[in-house]
Amino acid sequence: MNLANKITLARIFLVPVIMFFLLIKVNLGSVSFSDFTISYNQIVAAIIFIIAASTDGLDGYIARKNKIVTNLGKLLDPLADKLLVAAVLISLVEMDKLNALIAIIIISREFAVTGLRQIALLEGSVMAASTWGKWKTAIQITMIIALLINNFPFALIHFPFDVIASWVAAAITVYSGIDYFVKNKHLIPVE
Repeated sequence: MNLANKITLARIFLVPVIMFFLLIKVNLGSVSFSDFTISYNQIVAAIIFIIAASTDGLDGYIARKNKIVTNLGKLLDPLADKLLVAAVLISLVEMDKLNALIAIIIISREFAVTGLRQIALLEGSVMAASTWGKWKTAIQITMIIALLINNFPFALIHFPFDVIASWVAAAITVYSGIDYFVKNKHLIPVE
């Protein structure tokens, strides 16, 4: 197994670790100042999430640079991305930090686009990530980090950045999904 695939697998293995820290019933303590509080559980989960999310581009870069792109990597990379985002979104809904509708919109779009990608593969083509898809990913990661760290530092000035980021992420997620389907409508069987 090459280095790029090992990095992708590491991202997959970090998913349950993040969920453990988010959903553990034992509070490891918290940090408070002014009227802001965050648990150590969330801090650890946020750090691990940031590390995992940052490996997303790294594995692909290494694979392309070293010309070691494999079918396993093509399968595992998007799977790892979706597992990471979906698991954290579901955890955030469970923690009552994210509106379930937003999680459903984001996860549904991922399933729909993944299905479209599978159809493209069966047709012998690969759907490259679009610019909107890349924006979607960046905004979703920003939203998740804001939610994981209790909207810090915006919470100090009572600005709902996390809520705004959540709805912006949902809107761009929908738009990017529509964009994929419109640009690839030739792949959709009309029988």
